[in-house]
Amino acid sequence: MSTARAERLVNLVLALLSTRQYLTAERIRGIVPGYADAATDDAFSRMFERDKTELRELGIPLETGRNSTFDPVEGYRIARRDYELGEIDLAPDEATAVALAVRLWDSPELTGQAHGALVKLRAAGVEVDENASPVVEPRVHTEPAFAPLLAAVQSGQVVRFDYRRSDSPERRTRTLEPWGVVSWKARWYVVGHDRDRKAPRCFRLSRITGEVSTAGKKGEVRRPPGVNLLELVATGSNAETSPIAKAKLWVAEGRAAGVRRHATVVGGMTLGGAGDVADAGEYGDIVEIDLYYPESAADWIAGHGPDVLVLEPDVLAKAVRDRLERVAQGERA
Repeated sequence: MSTARAERLVNLVLALLSTRQYLTAERIRGIVPGYADAATDDAFSRMFERDKTELRELGIPLETGRNSTFDPVEGYRIARRDYELGEIDLAPDEATAVALAVRLWDSPELTGQAHGALVKLRAAGVEVDENASPVVEPRVHTEPAFAPLLAAVQSGQVVRFDYRRSDSPERRTRTLEPWGVVSWKARWYVVGHDRDRKAPRCFRLSRITGEVSTAGKKGEVRRPPGVNLLELVATGSNAETSPIAKAKLWVAEGRAAGVRRHATVVGGMTLGGAGDVADAGEYGDIVEIDLYYPESAADWIAGHGPDVLVLEPDVLAKAVRDRLERVAQGERA
């Protein structure tokens, strides 16, 4: 809705609320700002009909009638008894809880909605103490991915995002049909159908990196009936995916701490002889790591240079060598 139309609708509501008599269309045209812009009678008539439809769709009780039997045309008004919010009776502790709810959310999107609720309560005559000091003041923090994911759930759109597991630095783009965003044990999760794994999955929002993008048409995604999102998170929050293989690496002693954090030491070995990635005669640990996304693991391992050597599997060792060779060629160029 354009700003000009929104202002015209507000002015129309105020005018119809301010009178006990029925106002004819011509009278409304003369007193409500915005209608004077209509160049012709037909243009005004179309504009006014659209506005009446809009008000009724918004749930505003627009009445029609005549002030007397002698009036040639019908007029319009809004009865306050039907329009105004009913009396709200909140106990002092309930009013305090409302004020605390406004202070609870650490999210720009939700803070605006909470303050909107506060304004409506004040308009209804409820005294709300925003400065109430509880013994414990909780805070709910939402991740950057919260707003776009919630919007995608509401619009029924597929989303894509880069995701990393807690026990692996690897990142992979996931394509998800989102069913909902829920909180479980002070953490936020998005739940839906993972198109890559072809199964329901949940993903912790704090592990989503970069921007969340949408794909496909609105309304394409629908939450299956009977699905319990919290139950899916409770049973699957630690199993968003499973490792598809293991890799055995040589890690130089005292180096590559990033690899060691995700690895299990299974032995030791001294590398020697010309052509080794490590220096001749250098000692290191033999470690094993779980592989979730081997392609991105190759990038991560190659980033450690000569401090890490892939022993198994051969396909990962070749991928790392290819990356190191490309870097070397770039430096020589």
